Amino acid sequence: MATNAETALQKFTDRIKQIKSYEEALGVLYWDLRTGAPRKGVEARSEAIGMLSAQSFQLATAPELGEWLSELEQPQTLEALSEIDRRLVAETRKDYDRSVKIPPGLYQEYVVLTSQSESVWEEAKASGDYASFEPYLDKIISYTNRFIDLWGPKETRYDTLLDAYEPGMTTAELDRVFGGLRGKLVPLAAAIANSPHQPDRSFLQQTFPKEAQKKFSLFILEQMGFDFGAGRLDESVHPFATGLNLGDVRITTRYLEHDVTSALFGTIHEGGHALYEQNIMKELLGTTLCTGTSMGIHESQSRFWENVIGRSKPFWQRYFGDLQQAFPNRLDVDVEDFYRATNTVKPSLIRIEADELTYNLHIIIRYEIEKLIFNEGVKVSELPAVWNGKYKEYLGVEPGSDAEGVLQDVHWSGGAFGYFPSYSLGNMYAAQIADTMEREIPAMWELVGRGDLLPIKEWLTDKVYKFGKLRTPSELISGITGKPLDPDYLFVYLDKKYRDIYRLT
Repeated sequence: MATNAETALQKFTDRIKQIKSYEEALGVLYWDLRTGAPRKGVEARSEAIGMLSAQSFQLATAPELGEWLSELEQPQTLEALSEIDRRLVAETRKDYDRSVKIPPGLYQEYVVLTSQSESVWEEAKASGDYASFEPYLDKIISYTNRFIDLWGPKETRYDTLLDAYEPGMTTAELDRVFGGLRGKLVPLAAAIANSPHQPDRSFLQQTFPKEAQKKFSLFILEQMGFDFGAGRLDESVHPFATGLNLGDVRITTRYLEHDVTSALFGTIHEGGHALYEQNIMKELLGTTLCTGTSMGIHESQSRFWENVIGRSKPFWQRYFGDLQQAFPNRLDVDVEDFYRATNTVKPSLIRIEADELTYNLHIIIRYEIEKLIFNEGVKVSELPAVWNGKYKEYLGVEPGSDAEGVLQDVHWSGGAFGYFPSYSLGNMYAAQIADTMEREIPAMWELVGRGDLLPIKEWLTDKVYKFGKLRTPSELISGITGKPLDPDYLFVYLDKKYRDIYRLT
């Protein structure tokens, strides 16, 4: 006869699998909504997503789940569980205690709203019509504030949101990290701007056929080790990745015929996310541990592949010839010119097209605006002016329309407040991980120069990917590098790279 603990464990794991099945179904519906579902079907699809989300939410907040958790958390029972089950209990407890405070009806309303608002955002961005999106954003912020009240604010209201994406992160820590990084990046950016050795980008201002971009994107993903038997590449307004299960990881990119670099680096970026999701250990399949441990760690992988590898000189010494063949008579320059052109540092308006140095300033702007929204109550109607003012102050540029300003990102339309800092944290994690990789794989850059990227993917699988959420971000970075997160690695990496490109003394 099964003991109470054994029965609780069986019922608990069955419930987790059931919830994961709902999440996979919802992931497919969301992917379809973002990759070409007919506009006239958006409202009904949003209602369906809301209905299924509410049912999944009820399963995840049911009283019996709390009872099973309490049984499994008994000291003797918990000690007897496997490492995976112990971690699953801890993660589920955290999610349960957070979610159980939200009434199911309120959650369903919110999901329907955000599903609709993302489609409204797409149209608003296309026309630069912030006024049409403003009521939706106002409602999303209102719901989010209600959630914060129900969860219970941490040190600040915004801290409560940060914790959902980067466990344990606070505004106090981000203020310290971002403040120090900004203080070092601004002088470096100024020295770069004053350098007489500015890269020539004129050869990139041509027409690059969309079909050829698609073909090259698929080629590069294959070189990275992306498993097309377990994933696919599609097109969307804003690139994203979604891991439905280990055998179905989907990414999207955006093709601009007058900018070959947008889809190129966007695809590599999302491919980094996908490699993470495709290479988690099979033992975690069907559990909530079968995903990245935090958005910061997830972004470390996309930024590592996009920037550390994808924008490196050895990478293009190997692949520039292939790119030239993909676009005949369009890239008649040498590889050094292309490398320098794709690493140009110049203040810009669009985050996803920013260089890797000033990119962090784009993130700091969004971080500061989100703090204003939730800690100081800035009004939605004021956001375009606040946005434009910060761009002028931090980057010396000012949006000509809201499409290239406050409307440029999809995140707020889905309620993803607290997500943006993950991008810069990802840059920091990536630089620190790369430093360790260079020491543990002495021939790393020779491998990249030969196009032999699989040893790099295998190293990352062993150090990062396979663990999913089995380890916390701090456990993971300390386990890999022997140190906690240190933002100085990012500055050292950027300083070395761009002093060489701009020939700074």
